[in-house]
Amino acid sequence: MMSETYDIAIYGSTSGAVASAIQGARLGRKTVLISPHEHIGGIQVEGLGSTDIDNQIEFKNSPSIGGLGLELHRRLSKHYGRLEKLEEVLSRGKKMPEVWKFESHVLEEIIMSWLNEFPSLSIIKASLSTDRPAVEKSDNIVTGLTLTNGQTIRSKYFIEASYEGDFLAAAGISTTIGRESSSQYNESLAGVRDDTRYTQFEVPIDPYRVPADPQSGLLYGISPEPFGKPGDGDKHLAAYSYRLPMTDIESNKLPIYKPEGYNSSHYDLHRRYLKAGGKMYTPRLKGIPTRKTDLIGSEAVMCTDLIGMNDDWPTADSAGRQKILEETATFTKGLIWFFANDESVPSDIRREWSQFGYCLDEFPDNNHFPRQLYVRDARRMVSDYVITQYTASEHDGEDHDPYPVAIAYWPTDTHCARRVVRDGLTHNEGFIFKDKHQWRPFGISYRSLVPKRAEAINVLTATCPSSSHVGYGAVRIEHQFYELGQACANACDIALKDPNDHASVQDISYSVLRERLLEQGAVLDVFLVGKPDFSLL
Repeated sequence: MMSETYDIAIYGSTSGAVASAIQGARLGRKTVLISPHEHIGGIQVEGLGSTDIDNQIEFKNSPSIGGLGLELHRRLSKHYGRLEKLEEVLSRGKKMPEVWKFESHVLEEIIMSWLNEFPSLSIIKASLSTDRPAVEKSDNIVTGLTLTNGQTIRSKYFIEASYEGDFLAAAGISTTIGRESSSQYNESLAGVRDDTRYTQFEVPIDPYRVPADPQSGLLYGISPEPFGKPGDGDKHLAAYSYRLPMTDIESNKLPIYKPEGYNSSHYDLHRRYLKAGGKMYTPRLKGIPTRKTDLIGSEAVMCTDLIGMNDDWPTADSAGRQKILEETATFTKGLIWFFANDESVPSDIRREWSQFGYCLDEFPDNNHFPRQLYVRDARRMVSDYVITQYTASEHDGEDHDPYPVAIAYWPTDTHCARRVVRDGLTHNEGFIFKDKHQWRPFGISYRSLVPKRAEAINVLTATCPSSSHVGYGAVRIEHQFYELGQACANACDIALKDPNDHASVQDISYSVLRERLLEQGAVLDVFLVGKPDFSLL
């Protein structure tokens, strides 16, 4: 069996993985990026082109972006010939969302070109082994990992940078999945939500196949699970979706088509919603170059989030994940077809959808449809320090952490976890966003990136930090993953410089790490980035 030794090994295909790899290689370390996916870059190379930067009315979060995240956007702006405009936005504090937007295929080209600049960086496309233990440990030191291609990777330090936390789980590091109860961390927003407002049905919708007849069964997409007790925890996750770019440019458009396996009954809830007077979503151009949309999944009550259908994703094997991937793709393509063609949809809405099609310059290896889901919520590490609702709360929040490595400047944002029956009607449950929570930007603590000492002293995570379900909602933004990946690689390098073998990532000098990050352009002072103005809502 092949074996090779590195200074830093990174597992993942995400923004955090890219940043970790670039920073590790830039520091001269022998670095390997192990990507379980063919395409490297995470959801940003799978359709997320309308970034979460300066796109909300009540706040401007671009001042919090620095380091490799900002360098990436400078490279993108140079490609699009708008670098001067971006620099003006930065120097004058302007709010101009369009300078932060991009096309997925362009970003992928830039990422791959960037990665190829470093001769000390190796890229391996393989997943963790499933036919034998994937991770080797000696007490609390991870010594190697084995891949599906038979290769064993040995490294002094490891960075978990997948969305799913697969490496953490394989390494025996504590993780959690789902929603904590409100009592666990004393979070008012945790667990089953009594008052879900965002993307809630604004008209009453009977949930049963035969109206008012529970014996007839539920319409597709509605869970038979009882609503439950507000505040109780469960294993449900925020809904996944595809981030789907579409265009109305004829020369770049693949017309909307009916997918194989289309099941008309899967959209009966949509028909009933329309009949009741519900407002159906139509595509909107969002300032992405070359007239493209980015369907985020939650633009409306009945959009592309397939609520409650992805709970098994984090722990599923590759076949199980592929099944969820394909079922969600069929549903999403079918929904687009339904919007554009079904007679139950008003003609003006059908007309609007029919103007759009799949982008011919995106995802050519998958019939111009994204290859991966937006995994918004999976495993989260559980360490000695946990990011919670109160890390992100303004009036009743905890003190700002003294060990920041990046700034989280986004609300505690989690998509719906369930679609259930409540008081005899269809009810979306679990969304946290725009719901009067007085949140604040906060420093993401270095302590949230390192596991418990007893579990591992040479592992960090850039994408699954120790956080509650609510707290993770403020951390899970792509440009923040870039900054966390950069911090993780720097921490590995500092530990590697220690004269003691196997220096613990828990014990590196934060002052040294902070000085480095500031020299590399990171933004660490939460008091300099501003605050949301809730009076604008």
